[in-house]
Amino acid sequence: MNNLTISFIQADLAWENRDINLKKFEYFFEKNSNTDIMILPEMFNTGFSMNIEKTAEPFDGYTVEWMKKQATKYNFVLTGSITVVENNKYYNRFIAAYPDGKTVYYDKRHLFRMGQETDKFSVGSKNILFEVKGWKIRPLICYDLRFPVWSRNTDNYDMLIYVANWPKPRRKVWETLLKARAIENQCYVVGVNRTGIDGNDLQYSGDSVIVDFKGNIITSLHENLENIVTFSVSLNELKQFKEKFPVHLDADDFTIM
Repeated sequence: MNNLTISFIQADLAWENRDINLKKFEYFFEKNSNTDIMILPEMFNTGFSMNIEKTAEPFDGYTVEWMKKQATKYNFVLTGSITVVENNKYYNRFIAAYPDGKTVYYDKRHLFRMGQETDKFSVGSKNILFEVKGWKIRPLICYDLRFPVWSRNTDNYDMLIYVANWPKPRRKVWETLLKARAIENQCYVVGVNRTGIDGNDLQYSGDSVIVDFKGNIITSLHENLENIVTFSVSLNELKQFKEKFPVHLDADDFTIM
């Protein structure tokens, strides 16, 4: 009871080629679709491209409709981020598509200025939670990982998901911060990164992981390996740990301006 089966796909994304990427993910879905939630990397349909005039889609566009169809076909919640254009603004948007056709979304708060994301995209302003099988989940995107206040758990979620295009030279930072977010928030953390080399010649090592509430990596994918991982985690174990070690009861109050 209260277990959640998580799958994530660590993929070498074809640069600005939606059709190739979506076909690749369909292959992995057919290989292993027995899961509650399927997690894809940041900008999973194009790679981390700032060529937004080419890559952006409306929220009711092709990729979101594809997500809905796959979620319905395989009866899982399908998640990941894409570039969305809305009211002449562009967003790096995390989307969760449910089997019944419902969608929820989160727009990336912390835009990566070193990659010119601040020049192209609009900032998200709202944190969200979504539920899968009674689990409360907070989605965040890549650079958000560096900002702990934005992810702070006020005992209102059970899991953090970070989807990313996190380059290989900073892989130690990726692993360290994922563990830190799990420990400080007393939650499970799932970090899903891409692999391969993108159109800007940036190399990605992957290093996708699931981290438990004590900061232990409980499953991972090795460097440069393109594959799907499925793992089950326990809500009861998390609740029992928080009852025995209720750090959240001594947390400082804060307000995000």
